[in-house]
Amino acid sequence: MILIGAHMPIGGGFKRVPKETYEIGGNAFQIFPHNARQWKANTPKAEDVLEFKRRVKKYTLNEESMLCHSGYLINIASPRDEIWKKSLELLKTEMKICSELGIKYLNIHPGSHLGTGEEGGIKRIVQALNEIFEEENNVIILLENVTKKGGNIGYTIEQLDKIISLSKYPERLGITFDTCHGFDAGYDITNLKELDKLLKNIDSLIGLKKLKFIHLNDSKYGLGSNKDRHENIGKGEIGIEGFTRFLNHPIIKKIPWILETPGSNHAHAEDIKLVKKLINDLEDHKK
Repeated sequence: MILIGAHMPIGGGFKRVPKETYEIGGNAFQIFPHNARQWKANTPKAEDVLEFKRRVKKYTLNEESMLCHSGYLINIASPRDEIWKKSLELLKTEMKICSELGIKYLNIHPGSHLGTGEEGGIKRIVQALNEIFEEENNVIILLENVTKKGGNIGYTIEQLDKIISLSKYPERLGITFDTCHGFDAGYDITNLKELDKLLKNIDSLIGLKKLKFIHLNDSKYGLGSNKDRHENIGKGEIGIEGFTRFLNHPIIKKIPWILETPGSNHAHAEDIKLVKKLINDLEDHKK
């Protein structure tokens, strides 16, 4: 059985997420641990945590199907000391929130070196992660692949591997692969030969066991565009045929899929319905 869900709203509390995940046809989800556009983050109240966990159990979700996504302001690759320190402290708070909610994984963008160079940016990322892991030991951080723009670090698998390899705590790190970001960065996931090549590269450098989630997004722009503009499934440049090949790969089917496509819960329900159809149609064709 595939695990699939979407990035879910948390306005009004975390407790709404499990039920709304079920209502859109999902059995996995991603949330922000706080308002993603603010530096301020509060840990949840005890009664809210208890109700959230009760509903997680009711809707048969588990730690391998739940993911938090870090806030937009965090940049642990920043050469600016004030931003780096604020990012570090906010990331620590996010990990505490994840731990209290019983969410095992926190997804982050590695960060941007802001034009000061990849080597220094990676050094700052590793320094931040090492400090965080010395304080918090319940949460695994997943590094998400990004597009090559604005000094971003993590647009190649090799860059993600370098961060993990340099960390004092490689066992506390994994990765998330975003289909839009990967496609925009030049990984042609619509081509089975190229997809196999990508997965072999991940396995040889990082290990497939560290590939914990896939962000399932179509792309408004073409292969190698480095634009990072998400589109609903089948309506972008990856397209229906591309996703049919990607989604039915035996390795890809084992990894939880999280939609970050445009629109509300209703739009996500439609995307989930389409994704399931793409899998079932191919399986029916093989019979």
